[in-house]
Amino acid sequence: MRPLLLLLLTLPAFAGGLDQLKGFLSQTQSFTASFSQTVTSRGGKQQQASGTMAILRPGKFDWLYTKPYEQRVVGDGKQVWIYDPDLNQVTAKRLDKALGDSPAALLAGSNDLEKSYKLGELGNRDGLDWIEATPHNRDNGFEKVRIGFKDAQPMAMELADNYGQTTVIRFSGVIRNPKLSGERFNFVPPKGADVVKAD
Repeated sequence: MRPLLLLLLTLPAFAGGLDQLKGFLSQTQSFTASFSQTVTSRGGKQQQASGTMAILRPGKFDWLYTKPYEQRVVGDGKQVWIYDPDLNQVTAKRLDKALGDSPAALLAGSNDLEKSYKLGELGNRDGLDWIEATPHNRDNGFEKVRIGFKDAQPMAMELADNYGQTTVIRFSGVIRNPKLSGERFNFVPPKGADVVKAD
């Protein structure tokens, strides 16, 4: 066997986005990154935000917006807690109802995404291999989610919601499988905060 061919056969091959998604799900227990987010409304108006995120699979995530205002979205494996410090308000939702509140809920989910989503290849764009996930249950707030991968790591997400808005998220400073304490994802509402339970 020729040396070049032998080398190619020993390298991990990620043929497309779905292969990279499977690689991410099978090889990733934890994940941290910075993110920038742009939400574009149906009329073309844009809102910018940025922050940091952490995932501890399955089901736990901490999505912290730092600009232009602070907001924290924490998934503890059962519920999602949305904390708005300016309003001193906490909203609690069931995890399976809360994809719309944090794209991290999708990345932190179980390995069997096909139970909840129809998955398809979108090809390569901007140096990333893209997949599209269409939820079987349209009640979670999104019509479709696109994820762009490089080397089996999510580098971008595009989410189209039921209200005509598009959210584009770019990840940077990605670290796969850092040591994360489970306690980080146990959210306790601050004293005096107004807690709202949502269905």
